[in-house]
Amino acid sequence: MAIISEETKAYVARIDAEARRIETPCGDGALVWHVWGSGPPLVLLHGGYGSWMHWIRNVPVLSRHFTVIAPDMPGLGDSATPPEPWTAEGLASIVVTGLDIVLPKDVKPHLAGFSFGGVIGGVVAAQLGDRLKAFTVVGSNGLGLERSPTPLERVAAAATEEQEFATHRYNLNQLMIHDPAKIDELALWLQKTNHARARMRSRRFSRSGALVEALPRIKARLDGIWGERDATAYPHVDERRRLLQEVQPGARFTVVPGAGHWVQFEKADAFNRIITEYATT
Repeated sequence: MAIISEETKAYVARIDAEARRIETPCGDGALVWHVWGSGPPLVLLHGGYGSWMHWIRNVPVLSRHFTVIAPDMPGLGDSATPPEPWTAEGLASIVVTGLDIVLPKDVKPHLAGFSFGGVIGGVVAAQLGDRLKAFTVVGSNGLGLERSPTPLERVAAAATEEQEFATHRYNLNQLMIHDPAKIDELALWLQKTNHARARMRSRRFSRSGALVEALPRIKARLDGIWGERDATAYPHVDERRRLLQEVQPGARFTVVPGAGHWVQFEKADAFNRIITEYATT
């Protein structure tokens, strides 16, 4: 029996097919944007080694209330590899240029960035200036704070399918998902699919100070959402709260109980409620 059912693969393909696809410049190719629903614009930037699929449990719910706009970040998913040298400012400018095409310039979106997407998202938010309504940081590093080590394994070149998925399961539990029981076949399929298409090595951005350097330049409202057991932050999650609120004293900050780093997947219902509240108030 196959490890991943055809039903799971079809579910991912269906959500993808429901999106409106827009392409904007990225190096010698295109940055690929996926757009669902209607209403106020909510832009979602995914994490490292990922794609729009990092938001797959959020898109069907959030698109009932918002125009959900999720690009594949440069060098990841379906998007082209950006020109070198790779810098946070350069990657952010590719996203901002694309956003100017996807949205009218007089429309102020709410931006949320997960992990690597939050690091680059902070620079995007700074570049957008008054053109942004709010920026929500979701489990991001790049803050110059202590980060817990997360040992990961490489998929062996000669691995069988069973061995490959065992490695993906291990890595998901080490980094992304706190409760091993939540590592279902959807999580495994997304991990395999995203990992195979990743050309941008994003980890160095999360280990930099790119986000903390951008935060004081952001004119929009700041918010934060973290999983209580985020492997990259635990047991120092409250330091993230203090930092954001030092930059902007009114910043809201929600810790989702029992959630790991990939909070919007592991605790999708809670995350969807929180981000809806943030984006509508």
